[in-house]
Amino acid sequence: MEQRSVLAIDGGQSEIRIRADRDRSRTLVLPGVLTDQPVLPQLASAIAAAKRHFGQDFDSFCIGTTGLTKTEEDPAALKSLLDLGESQRIFLAHDSVSSYLGALGEKTGVVVAAGTGVVVLGVGDSALARVDGWGSIMGDAGSGYWIGARVLQAVMREHDGRGEPTALTPIVRQHWDDLEQAYIRLQADPQKIAVVASFARHAAQLAGQDAASSRIIDEAAQELAHSAATALRRCRLLGTGDARVAGIGGVLGSQPMRLAFAAALERLAPGAVLVEPLGQGLEGIELMDQLSAGHPLRQMIRQA
Repeated sequence: MEQRSVLAIDGGQSEIRIRADRDRSRTLVLPGVLTDQPVLPQLASAIAAAKRHFGQDFDSFCIGTTGLTKTEEDPAALKSLLDLGESQRIFLAHDSVSSYLGALGEKTGVVVAAGTGVVVLGVGDSALARVDGWGSIMGDAGSGYWIGARVLQAVMREHDGRGEPTALTPIVRQHWDDLEQAYIRLQADPQKIAVVASFARHAAQLAGQDAASSRIIDEAAQELAHSAATALRRCRLLGTGDARVAGIGGVLGSQPMRLAFAAALERLAPGAVLVEPLGQGLEGIELMDQLSAGHPLRQMIRQA
């Protein structure tokens, strides 16, 4: 049987990562998804750019993305924007699904996907549980944006005299020399979500050396562990041999955060086992068209 060509699209808030035919050397990175705007037209533009970049069309388009609303969970609508043929297929899912598949494949457990935003997904034998993933205003506790916002708050508290001195201040001043004008410039920046999230790595780098940074990282780890423990409980995995937890995304890439997350998870979910992820979101997206029909996550993948 001839192998079908596949374009995998990972739509994040900081960047859209696209891979052709499961070949890691053929990867394209585009600006992130703007969640305050319709997502499907953005995905259509990204796919069109990828087809031009790679110089080919594809048989299947597998997409895991942030920002999907119920009205946009419609691969047929996206297919119409792309003017695809009847034999071409679109597989569309929330990025919690692709993150889970990338980290744990078809095994049961919980995956914490913490990048610019955060979403936690638990999969049990007979239950699914999504925790958080509610955006920067209503949720995303412990995410890169959440951490970055607290970095900026700590800096402005020091500036006002309300907070302790922090080594984060000179870092923020490198971005905005006039701190009192920073909030105006930030609000006008169309990439403000990504800009705020970019400060998270500095808190991780300074944790253990700077009191404000250490506190922010500890609080973020507590939030992520709380979400993971909640998903384990809702999926009835605590106390079983399947209480595995995997973390993916840039937030969990630093050693201070990983250590703080592991300690918080041990307190909140005794018996949970942290495991190394098999891969990241793109690897999960590449599995979407191959997932067994009886898997619980299959119902969360729309196809047209």
